[in-house]
Amino acid sequence: MNSNASGFQLITDTADKASLVLQGNWTQDQQSPNFSGLHSELQSNSSIRHLLVSGADLAEWDSTLMAFLLQCHDYCQANNIGFQTQNLPDGAEKLLEVATAVAAHQLPEDSDKSWLSSLSPMTFINNIAAGFTEYLAFMGEVSIALAKLVAGKANTRMTDFKTFCYDAGPGAFAIISLVSVLVGMILAYLGAVQLAQFGAEVYVADLVVVGTLREMGALMTAVVMAGRTGAAYATQLGTMQTNDEIDAIITMGISPIEFLVIPRILALVLVMPLLTIYANLLGIIGGGIVAGSMGIDPLQYIHQASGVLSWAHISVGLIKSIVFALLIAVAGCRAGINSGRSSAAVGQAATQAVVTSIVYIIIADAAINIIFQQIGM
Repeated sequence: MNSNASGFQLITDTADKASLVLQGNWTQDQQSPNFSGLHSELQSNSSIRHLLVSGADLAEWDSTLMAFLLQCHDYCQANNIGFQTQNLPDGAEKLLEVATAVAAHQLPEDSDKSWLSSLSPMTFINNIAAGFTEYLAFMGEVSIALAKLVAGKANTRMTDFKTFCYDAGPGAFAIISLVSVLVGMILAYLGAVQLAQFGAEVYVADLVVVGTLREMGALMTAVVMAGRTGAAYATQLGTMQTNDEIDAIITMGISPIEFLVIPRILALVLVMPLLTIYANLLGIIGGGIVAGSMGIDPLQYIHQASGVLSWAHISVGLIKSIVFALLIAVAGCRAGINSGRSSAAVGQAATQAVVTSIVYIIIADAAINIIFQQIGM
C-alpha cells in the first residue's frame, strides 16, 4: 500500500476489545475509505464491546477524517460499544470532542403512538398538574417581585414602564376604536330587531349602554389586547430567550421577573381601564349611529342612555378590565419566559399566549358575572 494512501485496519485484541488503526492521508484529494466497510466488519464481530481508535500512523487530515470518526462514534454509541481515541492529532481530538459534546436530536420513533398516548386520562391529568404547578411557581416569583417593588428593592426601570404604557395604550387606539364602534352598532342592531316588535325601539339605548359598560367594552378590549399585546409580550421575551439575553440578565445578578415582567404587567394593568373607558364611549356612540338610522332623535337617545347610566355598571366593567389585564400580561410573559430557543418555539409561545389569555378571559368573565349577580351589583 502507498504510504500516503488513506486506510484503516481493525485489529481484534481480545474477545470483546478491538483497535482501529488509521493510516495515511485522510484528505479530500485522496480516495478515503467509506464507513460502510468498517460498518460491515464491526457487524461481523458482534462480540466487540470496546473500540480503541489509534491515529499514530496518520499523516495529513481534514474534514474527511472527522466525518469518518463521527460516523464511527455514532455507531458505537448506538450499539453500546465503548469508544476511545489514542494518538489522534490535537486538532482532530478537539473537533471530535466538540462534535460529540451534545447528543444528536432524536425524533419520536412512533409519532402516532405518542399522539394517542397523550389522550390517555393519566397523561392528561399529569399535564394539567405540571402546568398548574409551573403556573403557581411563576405567580410566586411575580408576587415576590411586586413585594420588592413596593419595598423599593426591585430592579424595575421606570423608563421601561413608560415605554410599555405607550405601546399598550396609544398604540392600540386605532384597533380599539374600530372594534368598539362596530360592537356598539351590532348590539344596537340586535336589540332593535327584538324591540321593534313591541314598538320600544327607544330602549335600544338602555341595551347598548348596559351591555357595553358591563360586558362588551371590557371583554372586546381584552380580546383585542390579548391578540395584540399578549402576543407581543410572548414574542419579545421569547426572542430574548433565543438570543440568550435573559441568561445574560441572570448572569449579571438581575431577576428577569423584576426587570422584564413586572414593567409589562403594571403597564397593561394601568392602561386597560383607560382603554375600556374609551371603548365604552365609542360603543355607545356606535349604538347611537344605529339608533339614528332607526329614526330615534339623538337627544332622545342621550336622555334614555343617561337614565340607565350608573357607577355600578361602570365599576363592573373597570373591575373586569383590571382582572383581564393581569391575566393577559401574566399569560404573555409566562409563555415568553418559558419559550424554547428557536424561531418555531417563539411562534408557539405567541400562539400559547393568545389562546391561554382568551381562555383565562372567558373563565374570569363568567366567574365575575356570577359573583356580581350574587351580591346584587
